[in-house]
Amino acid sequence: MYLTRTPEIADVAALVAHIPGSGAQGPTYLRMTDDGESQWVSDPSVATCFNTLREASRLATRLPATLRAFGVPRRD
Repeated sequence: MYLTRTPEIADVAALVAHIPGSGAQGPTYLRMTDDGESQWVSDPSVATCFNTLREASRLATRLPATLRAFGVPRRD
């Protein structure tokens, strides 16, 4: 039996985020610069947007474990 593909949460645009240590005001988001450097920014509108939640989560798992980064759906 073949299942038809339906849009899933993994198909939405997403960001990579992490919660900084104590005293932080909220999550920060990954921004990749043109030269490949990564920066953590507090404004999600300037963060790098990935095509799918799967792509964002995959990149998050490749970052150091101490960051505890994760993929989150982008809110428009």
